[in-house]
Amino acid sequence: MAFLGFLSCRMKRGPALHFLPLLALGAFLARGAALAQEVPSKEYEIKAAFLYNFVQFVKWPPSAFASSDAPLCIGVLGDDPFEGALDDTIRGEAVNGHKLVLLRSHNIDDLRGCQMIFVARSEKGDTAQILAAVNSRPILTVSEIDHFAQEGGDIDFYLSSGKVRFDINPGAARHGGLQISSQLLALGRIVGGDN
Repeated sequence: MAFLGFLSCRMKRGPALHFLPLLALGAFLARGAALAQEVPSKEYEIKAAFLYNFVQFVKWPPSAFASSDAPLCIGVLGDDPFEGALDDTIRGEAVNGHKLVLLRSHNIDDLRGCQMIFVARSEKGDTAQILAAVNSRPILTVSEIDHFAQEGGDIDFYLSSGKVRFDINPGAARHGGLQISSQLLALGRIVGGDN
């Protein structure tokens, strides 16, 4: 069951972490939060693990892929904060028959073929233009820019008491033709008017 895969991730320069399958999906959040509190430099390893897990709980329309076995592309827009953690996390991974690949660019047009785009903090002043460029496209937009999901993005990370948390805007995701699993929705804070 795909849901059990949510708790499995790889972290940079470390062994694969395997958590007990979903006695609490919240255990993943608690573990990530503990790591964030213990080792602040691990924040982007935790966020990379979240991105990997997000793609397991989002359903894209068939039109989002050139073929049934085309790669699932994760794009990083702007200054990449992951320092290789995202590369390490997705290396050799596939979701629903789609091998995960990573692209980086400072130009949104270069990433329009991606299924997920992480919008880095360096793009803070361009949020409206970025979201307009991918409007109605089957692209999961994720960021750590404050209020990104409230402004029309799909998911944004925030820190609360030293813990990595996330907002989800299910209306924005549906507008792009994406379906977010109820299990993932249960873990995030729901924002946006069209829920």
